Amino acid sequence: MHTRVHEFSWPDRVVVGTIGLPGERTFYLQVRAGKQLVSIAMEKQQSAQLAEKIDEILDQLITVQGNPFSVPTGTPPELVDNDPLEAVQEQFRTGTMSLGWDPTTAQVVIEAYPITDDEFDSDDDDNDESFDEDGTKGSEMLLVRMPVGTARAFAMRTREIVGAGRPTCPLCGYPVDADGHICTLPEV
Repeated sequence: MHTRVHEFSWPDRVVVGTIGLPGERTFYLQVRAGKQLVSIAMEKQQSAQLAEKIDEILDQLITVQGNPFSVPTGTPPELVDNDPLEAVQEQFRTGTMSLGWDPTTAQVVIEAYPITDDEFDSDDDDNDESFDEDGTKGSEMLLVRMPVGTARAFAMRTREIVGAGRPTCPLCGYPVDADGHICTLPEV
């Protein structure tokens, strides 16, 4: 089986953004280099964990004596990207992801793979499988390499996007929908 790799070694833009209203948002990891643009759907929790783990890697690298990779402690203001997502055409829905560090290029590396058949309900009739030219099922993956400053800005924006959802009820801790909330307080 052939694997189509959407590879971005020095992307012009890499962000997490959403489409939809809080409570009904779809999260996307979107990467652009020149005219090449790829958007993959993610879960909110995947987005939050990705930002957390990127910051952990960067914070660990700062502790290396002399900070040889010039990892910024905060987000460089010139790398802040608050623009909305560009035209979204979902490439695939993310299943497994991996995160790494390439010391030869001083880049954080993200790999994302589509949900496999055994990761979702097989009764789903809306099956967006891709097929190779010979009719066999093909797979794909996203490979993104981003420099440390871009990675720090990516993590900050992602945390902000994740946190911009529905407000939390101060009494029960559950999300409050725009159309109301029935608070179920624990018995005392």
